[in-house]
Amino acid sequence: MIYQEIPVLAEGSSPEAVLVVYIQNYSTEMLVQERPLVVLCPGGGYNHLSVREAESEALQFLAMGYHAAVLKYSVAPAKFPTQLCELAWAMKYLRSKASEWHIVSDKIVVQGSSAGGHLAASLGVFWNRQWLLDKLRAGGGLMADVTAEDIKPNGMLLCYPVITSGEFAHRGSFEKLAGKDVQLWKTLSLENQVTEDTPPAFLWHTFTDGSVPVENSLLFVSALRRANVSTEFHLYPKGQHGLALGSKLTASADGQHMQKECESWISLAATWLKQL
Repeated sequence: MIYQEIPVLAEGSSPEAVLVVYIQNYSTEMLVQERPLVVLCPGGGYNHLSVREAESEALQFLAMGYHAAVLKYSVAPAKFPTQLCELAWAMKYLRSKASEWHIVSDKIVVQGSSAGGHLAASLGVFWNRQWLLDKLRAGGGLMADVTAEDIKPNGMLLCYPVITSGEFAHRGSFEKLAGKDVQLWKTLSLENQVTEDTPPAFLWHTFTDGSVPVENSLLFVSALRRANVSTEFHLYPKGQHGLALGSKLTASADGQHMQKECESWISLAATWLKQL
């Protein structure tokens, strides 16, 4: 395996911003084959990054036969659009390495949990907006000649995502990301930004999520349906927020964040990924 920690060089990135890549390596004993790749964005309310939603999940995708990468993006005090620029940079970087690392460049999926789901979905709705491309190009370097297709995710895999800044908002995430800018809050309410250009989506949430209400996913799924964007959605009847894999493998230190019924999401996602 190729394991590398690559500094993210987007404009405004903190020194802690790193893209951690897990690339399936090949020996003379193995058939060399191109593989899709999943880019994971951990949650943490844009205030910190959840380790439970990072490497353990990346290893699951590796076991499915995918390459994987974890984006350790900048958190508070970094504000929008720093994190979005970092994810766009990661997409461009990975596509620039497609030949060397045997990546299927038109099958790169963004995955995100909670606030990381908001980040992944942000790229899904904003990837072809001119204001984002202008911002990225102004940073120079790798992004000097970036195109929309360079940063487009080919799918979004969203786990109990933060979506709306309205009635059902996880206000802490938006306060960290956008401060008190009321207009920016509205812009970042992603159910209002979905278009027919938004990539296919897989979402799951729990009915009893007490931190990020299920309405976040319901509003996004409704918007995707109106735009005729292919979507798979799973609503589990119970489970707390931040379940990660839902199993003992990603349980929190206090023994919480396990829900047997929700463990199926990763196998359901595997089936969905094969259809892209």
